[in-house]
Amino acid sequence: MTWLFRPGRELTAPLMILAAAVLTATAAVAQNLDAGKSPAKLFAEGCATCHRSPRGLAKGRFSLTLSWFLKDHYATSSDSAKALAAYLESVDGPTPRAAARPGAKAPRPPKPVQSQ
Repeated sequence: MTWLFRPGRELTAPLMILAAAVLTATAAVAQNLDAGKSPAKLFAEGCATCHRSPRGLAKGRFSLTLSWFLKDHYATSSDSAKALAAYLESVDGPTPRAAARPGAKAPRPPKPVQSQ
């Protein structure tokens, strides 16, 4: 029982509690790496490795589900995911080559089916 009364033993528990508190406080201070970046820059840094262009990535997707997907897989916060989703939707449209042709014709509708 003399091991309980060693000199300095009464400092062990408070020091352990203090160390745990310091480690917890430092781990809780997380940094948003996407803060302050434009959606175009977010795309360039996170998506351009696999996607050459942002065109067509939002095609046929709802804004809410697109931002959820981006938040789960690519963005560090829901705000940056929403901004990136809005950016992808804003650039989604016809290709610049098709829009730049002044005499481009609209596609013809299909011919009606004739009954026999």
